[in-house]
Amino acid sequence: MSRFSTFLRFFALVAAVLFLAGPLLADKPNKKGASDPSFSVTVTAGISFGDARKLAVDNGLTGYKPLPPGIRKNLARGKPMPPGIAKTRMPGAFIRQLPHHDGYEWQQAGSDLVLVAIGSLIIADVLERVFD
Repeated sequence: MSRFSTFLRFFALVAAVLFLAGPLLADKPNKKGASDPSFSVTVTAGISFGDARKLAVDNGLTGYKPLPPGIRKNLARGKPMPPGIAKTRMPGAFIRQLPHHDGYEWQQAGSDLVLVAIGSLIIADVLERVFD
């Protein structure tokens, strides 16, 4: 076997290993941010905790329990909405009193009020313990 054909076989082997190992060597999403590091949240709730809490009390939306700590820690700006959270339907009258943001919707998660991007379910803002 010639040196040239040995070199070609070696080169092909290296290329195959790099091709197959590419996904393993790719950057992993960081644990603190969203799965897409290029995504940044620029929308905020547009309402203070105090004002949201007053609306919840006025609409009789209190007495809800907070999420378990393991799930609650994943409820953060820039992260996707944790799977398996039961959606609580909030009255339309309450939602209409909250600021409107195109492409976002308000959701209730335990005792928290969460602003979520409609398409990606990325959390834009969290107002904690509004519904306690």
